[in-house]
Amino acid sequence: MLGSSKIIGFAPTKDATAARKFYIDQLGLTFISEDEYALVLSANGNMIRIIKARDFKPVQYTVLGWEVQQIEVVAAKLMEKGVSFERYPFVQDKQLGIWTTASGDKIAWFKDPDGNVLSISEHV
Repeated sequence: MLGSSKIIGFAPTKDATAARKFYIDQLGLTFISEDEYALVLSANGNMIRIIKARDFKPVQYTVLGWEVQQIEVVAAKLMEKGVSFERYPFVQDKQLGIWTTASGDKIAWFKDPDGNVLSISEHV
């Protein structure tokens, strides 16, 4: 039933101005609108609502992720834009912060200004 419907992603923010700058200027998402409740963005036609929350505690797992091609190239470009990747102990590529799984999938994690964990991944 919902398998053919688009997904809407959600992430909270305490600072919509910082979130807007990060998601648009650093990640390259498209601005759609902003109101008192949320900053609305588009990522390849998928809506992402950055919800304006007064108080929340970021969770320590991925809340939004993007599947990319050539993860090393994307990670390097994001770093040039000021994105800082997490360097977890199990990550093999310490320079770019990319973890390669046993199956060959590659994942790198980073945080938005509110501490929400985001990721990019390349799947075989």
